[in-house]
Amino acid sequence: MEVKEKIERQEEEGQGGVILTSQGGILFLRPKWLTFPLRIIVICSFSVITLFLGFFMNYWGVADQEWFANHQLDTESSIMGRMVKSRQDGIFSDGGLEGLGSLNNTPVFFDDKPFRNQYLAYFTGRSFGAYTTYNSQIGGQGILLSMLDKFIPLPPRVKYSLFRALTSLLTAISLTGIILWFYLEFGLTAALFVLASAVLSQWLTVFGRNIAWSLWAFYLPIAAIMYYLKFKRGLMNTGRSTFGVIIFIMIFIKCLFSGYDYITTVAIMVIVPFVYYSILDRLNFRKFLAGLFTAAFSSCLAILLSLIILCVQIGSVKGSFLDGIDHLVYSFEKRTHGKSSNFPSEIASSLESSTTHVVATYLAGTYFDATNYLPCSNPFISTYLLKVRYLYLILLFMIMSRLLYFRGNKCVNENEKRKHLALILATWFSILAPLSWFIIFKGHSYIHTHMNYIIWQMPFVFFGFAICGLVVKSLSPNLICLTRHST
Repeated sequence: MEVKEKIERQEEEGQGGVILTSQGGILFLRPKWLTFPLRIIVICSFSVITLFLGFFMNYWGVADQEWFANHQLDTESSIMGRMVKSRQDGIFSDGGLEGLGSLNNTPVFFDDKPFRNQYLAYFTGRSFGAYTTYNSQIGGQGILLSMLDKFIPLPPRVKYSLFRALTSLLTAISLTGIILWFYLEFGLTAALFVLASAVLSQWLTVFGRNIAWSLWAFYLPIAAIMYYLKFKRGLMNTGRSTFGVIIFIMIFIKCLFSGYDYITTVAIMVIVPFVYYSILDRLNFRKFLAGLFTAAFSSCLAILLSLIILCVQIGSVKGSFLDGIDHLVYSFEKRTHGKSSNFPSEIASSLESSTTHVVATYLAGTYFDATNYLPCSNPFISTYLLKVRYLYLILLFMIMSRLLYFRGNKCVNENEKRKHLALILATWFSILAPLSWFIIFKGHSYIHTHMNYIIWQMPFVFFGFAICGLVVKSLSPNLICLTRHST
């Protein structure tokens, strides 16, 4: 009876295990996650391969092929320019900042759009006569790829494909880590729904291999916190220092390798697992607020450190640390709610735009375009029915959340019901992550409608599809028996 009670207590705490031995009346249990069964290897391998094929070559045809081939080449070209500059003058020349070079002695500007020349110079081994730095991020991905470019003895075109493949693989691994967490928490059905949501996202597909975006760095922080909190249950009752350190390191890595794009989204993303486990473990409100403060403080500290480094880089090029601060202030105002009269007309219109209009624009964005598979001449069907918009997903997740909350099932115990409640609340908290960017960085969102839809996948869409998977599971008792495991 004592053994049974101990096993039940650990299962209630989410630490179900298998008996190893019993000596001197002491029961030793090993958590099931330590056994790392073959099915986990199979799931991870399947997920990584499936995602990699989509990111690297659009294998599943989710995105229009021309769009896939050309998406964000302008942004990526600044990394190509960095590699040419590093090859020519050293990896840390011009502060190690990414940028654009000219094939003559005339300085270029980003508005001139000399993007193709960056690829041409890299592929043909030509040098730059002048180089214009991009001063809005540290450019760690450019520095890293410049190092790899120097030591890998392959033709430039082969190395470029290799760098894209590496980026695709790292992105696939980061997302697989999140998918595996859903499997460990909720079972196979939920994990497969999350995997499907990533595979079907045309925005993840077109961003996944881009060497400038380094999409893996956006998802690494939430994945790290998911596992830290899962395997350190009760942590928030004893201390928060390690929790804060992990967030600091992960956010700093994000700033280092992918700059400050969607930084508020990523900062809120790392809090989502904390919200989930706080609800699951019935963390009291005082400790919950303390955890939120720790996460916010650690994130801000990491961002501040990265900004200091960036100002030093800019200062090494322009001559003064204050030049870096001036650039950061200008860039922040331009992307948020700055005074429109201080900016050119094309930027002023974004600052004068309505926040409601911006949010409505992104609600109408397309998550999945079925016309890539089912061409249709009827404009209504092709525009409103075959294009799955984010507003449709939000409505779907509302319905599914209600079904999951109110529908009981004989195969679901009290611990699983609490997990479902925690998932529902964490999901609707996670919608703050994309909304934070649309609202705070309204100016950026108004202009960049060719890319900002991706932040719906950070991580709101994943959590919403997990709810859908659990509803399907609850409606299929036979499926439950096949897919249940230690949750």
